Amino acid sequence: MQWLSDRSQRPNFEAGHCLAYGNGRSYGDSCLNEHGTLLHTRGLDRFLAFDAQTGILECEAGVLLSEIIAMVLPRGWFLAVTPGTRLVTVGGAVANDVHGKNHHRSGSFGRHLLGFELLRSDTGLLRCSAAENAELFAATIGGLGLTGLVLTVRLQLRRMSGPCISGESIKFGGLQEFFSLSAESDADWEYTVAWVDCLAKKAGRGRGLFMRGNHSEARVSATASTGCLSLPFDPPFSLVNHATLTAFNTLYYSRQRRRSLARNWHYLPFFYPLDGIKNWNRIYGPRGFYQYQCVVPMAVAETAIAEMLQRIAAAGTGSFLAVLKVFGKLPSPGLMSFPREGATLALDFPNDGDLTLKLLSELDTITLEAGGAVYPAKDARMSAQMFAASFPALERFRASLDPAFSSSFWRRVQ
Repeated sequence: MQWLSDRSQRPNFEAGHCLAYGNGRSYGDSCLNEHGTLLHTRGLDRFLAFDAQTGILECEAGVLLSEIIAMVLPRGWFLAVTPGTRLVTVGGAVANDVHGKNHHRSGSFGRHLLGFELLRSDTGLLRCSAAENAELFAATIGGLGLTGLVLTVRLQLRRMSGPCISGESIKFGGLQEFFSLSAESDADWEYTVAWVDCLAKKAGRGRGLFMRGNHSEARVSATASTGCLSLPFDPPFSLVNHATLTAFNTLYYSRQRRRSLARNWHYLPFFYPLDGIKNWNRIYGPRGFYQYQCVVPMAVAETAIAEMLQRIAAAGTGSFLAVLKVFGKLPSPGLMSFPREGATLALDFPNDGDLTLKLLSELDTITLEAGGAVYPAKDARMSAQMFAASFPALERFRASLDPAFSSSFWRRVQ
C-alpha cells in the first residue's frame, strides 16, 4: 500500500495497477486491488476553503464525511446527501456516488459536486466539472475509482437548522402500504426510509416501520443519542441465524404499539445507526457476511420485491437491518451511478457458503428480469452479465478508464 500525504505527491504509477483506498467502508472488493497497488488517501485530509455564506466547501479527497460535519454543522450547514455511514472519505463518496434517505428530494451525492481535481497516469492533473473535462467528470462520479486519483473536491452543502430530525415512525402491514406511504411523503418529508421484516411470511410479508423526517430546531439529548456501544469479542460462530432473526424482527416490529409515533431523533442515530456500534460486523462470526443491495423500476417494484422477500423467507436467512427505500426521478450526472428511479432493497446475509450464494443468485435473477441493478459498492460476487445489465453506459465509461488503474472488482466483472 502506498500512503499519500500531500496532493502534490505523485504516486508511483509504474508500480502496477493502482487504486485509491480511502477508509475501506465498501462491503465488497470494489476498494480492493489484489496483486496491485493501493493508494491510501486518508493522508489527504486538509480543508482548503469554506464559504459560510454560500455553503461551498473545498477539501482534499481523504477527508471523512464525519470531519466535514464536525466542521460545518456549528456554522449551520450539513451534507446535501449522506449515506448510512459518516466514516467514508469524500473521494469514496464520489467514486460510489453514494445516496441517502433524501434521494427523492436531492438525488445522489454527485448532483452536489461542483468539481474536482483528477490526477491521471496518462494526462496528469485535470480539473473536472460539468463545464470542464465534462466526460471525465461524468465518468468519475460513480466510476469506482477507475478514472484516476481524485485529489480535491468542491462540494455544495445545504443549510441545517440544528442537529435534530423531527418526524414520525409509522407501522405498515405490507408492501402496498409501504409504497402508498412513500408516495404520500415525497412532497412534505425530506427523509424517508423503511425497515422491513424480511422473514415475515404469508399475511405479514412486507410489514415494517416507515420513518420520515425533516431537519428541525427541536432539542434532543446528544448524550443519550450518540453513545457508542461495542462488541468486544469475536464469536466463534455467527450470532445471526434464523432463531435470532425471527425473535429480533418480531420484537422490533411489535415494540411500537401505535400505528404512528411522533419522533425527535438526533441526526447521528437517524442517519448512522451502525456507526454507534463499534465492531458490529463481528456478530456475523469468522465467516463474515454478504451485503446485497438492488434497485428495481417502480412499474414492477412491488411484485419484484415481494418475490425477493418470499425467497429470503423461504431460505430462512436474512438481515436485522433490511432497508427499503424509494429513489426519486432526479438523475445523477454520473455515467455509472447506481441510484435511479425505483425501489431499492438492502440487506446483510450471514455467509453460509453455497446456500447464501444460491440465494443471492436468485435475487440477481429477479433484479435482472425486472430491469434493475445491483450496487457495486456492496457487492462481492455479482457476475459480469449482471454488472453489464446494471449499467447501460458501461461501454461509454470504458473510454475514460485510466490505463494504470484497476481493482479486484473490475477484473472480476470483465
